[in-house]
Amino acid sequence: MASFTAKDVQALRRLTGAGMLDAKKALEATDGDTEAARQWLRERGLAGAAKRADREASQGAVALAVTERAAAIVELRCETDFVAKAETFVNLTDELAQLVAGRGADAVAERTDAIDELKTTLQENISVGQVVRFDIGPDSVVGTYLHMQSGRGVNAVLVEMRNGTEELAHDIAVHIAFARPAYLRRDDVPKDEVEAERATVEKISRNEGKPEAALEKIVQGRMNGWFKERVLLEQAYARDEKRTIADVVQDAEIVRFAQVVVGG
Repeated sequence: MASFTAKDVQALRRLTGAGMLDAKKALEATDGDTEAARQWLRERGLAGAAKRADREASQGAVALAVTERAAAIVELRCETDFVAKAETFVNLTDELAQLVAGRGADAVAERTDAIDELKTTLQENISVGQVVRFDIGPDSVVGTYLHMQSGRGVNAVLVEMRNGTEELAHDIAVHIAFARPAYLRRDDVPKDEVEAERATVEKISRNEGKPEAALEKIVQGRMNGWFKERVLLEQAYARDEKRTIADVVQDAEIVRFAQVVVGG
């Protein structure tokens, strides 16, 4: 008896972009394990959507706040787009960000009653999502970017830099908003994640019939491309793809960055 259903096949197709028969074969080969089936499809070049469509996007809003020596992002989550755009919801998100920037991440607890009140008036499950706070170093500048949609923030970025200008930090924040790097440097990527990807890339290359003598060079080239998607300093700059972010910042140092995206 099959360990998966037609709904499982459809779900795998949505996640990977694979055809129905391929999705079914993958689930058969992996005893109905969706994650293993995704990997099975990818290794055989059958996944048409290896990008991250992993999680359904929840609704909500994000807000940014900057004080003299601190900066914060707060995400407030809800169930529907309609509530996310409500003025009372957006205003509370802004208020929470100001509180966190001024008093620390735990300050969101001070507005628990206001959140509970919104739950009642808007009749939705509302909760605080991601909370980020940077204490800005005495020799640092901070750049911010907030992408707005339908009157609420949906994509917020903080960048702390040394030996750079606020304008440069802002430009990097804009780049991050749309390029969505996961790490600052290559060394920041967890070793187990790198090893797993290298093993997958090697399998893909072998399954494509690449010559053994050229395999290492091919794998390394593909790994470099994988890093460029994830590592900020190695990404092509959004405004000039001939330059990497490392080229753009030159002698300036990106200390850290944070990004919070609604549904991310």
